[in-house]
Amino acid sequence: MKKVVFFAFQGEEMCFLHLLFNAIDMHKKGIDTKIVIEGKSTALVKTMTEKDNPLFKQVVELNLIDSVCEACSKQMGVYDFIKENTNLTFNGDLLGHPPMEPYINSNYEIITL
Repeated sequence: MKKVVFFAFQGEEMCFLHLLFNAIDMHKKGIDTKIVIEGKSTALVKTMTEKDNPLFKQVVELNLIDSVCEACSKQMGVYDFIKENTNLTFNGDLLGHPPMEPYINSNYEIITL
């Protein structure tokens, strides 16, 4: 089975939305798909939640979001919002950030946006 993990770094909403619909599409086509929310994109968790964005709701319902960067969510000022308003998991295993190495060792193709 093909395996893909998207690492979202950018804070641009349009770029993030493209990542979401591609992740949903791959998942529906049988590809093992995960999303890691990093960098400036951590602020988009709050934006998408407050807007009740249907694509974001769908990736959450499909359990495609593997983790949110602990350090970046704190830096972007959204850590408390994410902790209090979502069930998303934080990862800070690599100096406060989610490492890519476990995905590589599990044969995931890494796509960064």
